[in-house]
Amino acid sequence: MLESQRHQLILDILDELEFASVHALTEHTNASEATIRRDLVKLADEGQIEKVRGGARACGAQDSRIKRAHLAGSAFLAAREKQPEAKRLIAQRAVELCEDGESIIINGGSSTFMMGEFLARRELNILTNSFVLAQELANTSQNQITLPGGELYRRQGIILSAYEQDTIAYYSARKMFMGTPGISELGVTESDPLLITSEQKLHRQSEQLIVLADSSKLGQRAKFIFCPPEAVDLLITDSKADRKLLKALEKRGVNIEVVSVP
Repeated sequence: MLESQRHQLILDILDELEFASVHALTEHTNASEATIRRDLVKLADEGQIEKVRGGARACGAQDSRIKRAHLAGSAFLAAREKQPEAKRLIAQRAVELCEDGESIIINGGSSTFMMGEFLARRELNILTNSFVLAQELANTSQNQITLPGGELYRRQGIILSAYEQDTIAYYSARKMFMGTPGISELGVTESDPLLITSEQKLHRQSEQLIVLADSSKLGQRAKFIFCPPEAVDLLITDSKADRKLLKALEKRGVNIEVVSVP
């Protein structure tokens, strides 16, 4: 992650939480404590934050700004750096399942963003709420890209609408691809109710649900359940996945593909 990106992420976190410890910021950004401490000194010197013992908080000037809506969950830039090779191989397999000319839906996330590299050489109709993926594909591919209306959530890099009637309602797709912070025998889980609402709208417009989840996501649970295991048509994961959990999911009717990771 570039320094400028990390600084913006720190500002977004403080805008949301008002105070964050050094330890919390290292988890949010995947940076070392030494790096975060240098970032805080620089941002404080620029007057963008107030450095306090053990962390930082938003400046008084920020309190007068219009407060943006926020989502619970990982920041896109930080999540993209976790398990990158596994995510890339999973994304490659996901794109191999697509046929040129068909319509697909790609839900925003770091795992699904990796599909962009392989979609660059394809010709599909793609509905995505991932602002960052849409930008990527607009610059690198000839795919037709459709975005839903709504508000841009900067930290996650996605566009969401709280309204039922938007572009999504008029789209029909063969496949929907999505990531998840956690999947278990309980089902596919998500971190925020607004994400659940958006993903359920997308799911209704598709024939198949394909979940991209690297091995670190298996057995994990977020706060909200998006769907039970039986609703997943295919789970693509990597060879480091817990075999016991994979067998349990297969017993619940989930088809599973495993990509080999060095």
